[in-house]
Amino acid sequence: MTINLFDDQSWLSLRPLTFTRPVADLRIGILTIAEKWAKRLAADFGFVTQPYLQAKYSAKNGQLYINGSVCPDEALIASVLSLKANEVLVKEGLTIAYHTDQIDFHHLNATTNFININYLADVVRLQFPDDIFTHNHAELVKDFELLTKGRTSATLSSTNTILGDQIFVEEGASAECATFNTLQGPIYLGKNSQVFEGSHIRGSFALGENAVIKMGAKIYGETTIGPYCTMGGEIKNAVVWGYSSKGHEGYLGNSVIGQWCNIGADSNNSNLKNNYAEVRLWDYAKESFRKTGLQFCGLVMADHAKCGINTMFNTGTVAGVSANIFGPGFPRNFIPDFAWGGAQGFEVYAINKMLETAKKVFERKHLVLDEIEQSILEYIFEETKQYRRFS
Repeated sequence: MTINLFDDQSWLSLRPLTFTRPVADLRIGILTIAEKWAKRLAADFGFVTQPYLQAKYSAKNGQLYINGSVCPDEALIASVLSLKANEVLVKEGLTIAYHTDQIDFHHLNATTNFININYLADVVRLQFPDDIFTHNHAELVKDFELLTKGRTSATLSSTNTILGDQIFVEEGASAECATFNTLQGPIYLGKNSQVFEGSHIRGSFALGENAVIKMGAKIYGETTIGPYCTMGGEIKNAVVWGYSSKGHEGYLGNSVIGQWCNIGADSNNSNLKNNYAEVRLWDYAKESFRKTGLQFCGLVMADHAKCGINTMFNTGTVAGVSANIFGPGFPRNFIPDFAWGGAQGFEVYAINKMLETAKKVFERKHLVLDEIEQSILEYIFEETKQYRRFS
């Protein structure tokens, strides 16, 4: 089977996280949304996304199209598989999936000639960046069951303390003198991941392939650390996607961190306002701040963003693609893409300088920043100029 995952309007409201990827490439739980669907359907997958992203995230030759903002479960999988040609699965105006009787590389924006099949059960859908950490525990539990069903875990060293039995260790994962508490949720350690001495981890928690938890880390539940990340300090209810680093002390909570990000030593984010008021987040679709309905909401940091040592982020801060933040004091709550500076003010982070740094960061992971990656970043730089009106 081949499926294509298409972007809907949620791509707009999930920016800046989706500036560099389709919605279905967002990681929540253990897997990306695309990987969840592919695993459950035993399918190859492609994407129907924004034109400037399509060279990297290509479409496949198929007839089943699924909304990339929707996370699957067993009931939803059954309904999608039961779709016949020219039927569309809908819920309260939301197109969840459709089956065409012809190959469609471009996604049918209008399905007026299709037969509507109403889906009555609840769905988990990502519309805003804060939905990622809000739903992370539930998705982590589902992914844990999906990935470990019928399999036998590898074992950890006897120097570790393990509470409960909801732990799964992939081949090559290692830990010494660490504490794993699975009484509140499962713990998943990916292939060749490492947990260093003195770390304390509470479930639910997932550690991606080749990721590292440094000595003395304190990690609370509902947290995902993606592949090839290096993490330390105190972390709670955060989702870090991959190839990012927070290697030192400092607090990260109720947050989403993209790929290729770096958080300097002793940097902290606030996740609760002093007056306990509802947190607002910058919304690219509205071009204003949106009420989240949340009391706890921390930092949303897009791909390639970085901050220097001792950076302080206010409650509900959004840092755009390739933002570079440093210096004393609290920077503004919306830090535009390709902004360079901090509380004292910002200037434009020139695209040529940003690409020079990105190439070096890729080389550290033995990867190459190719022309497709560069063209995506150059496109985003041009598209976000309106937000960089620095005086």
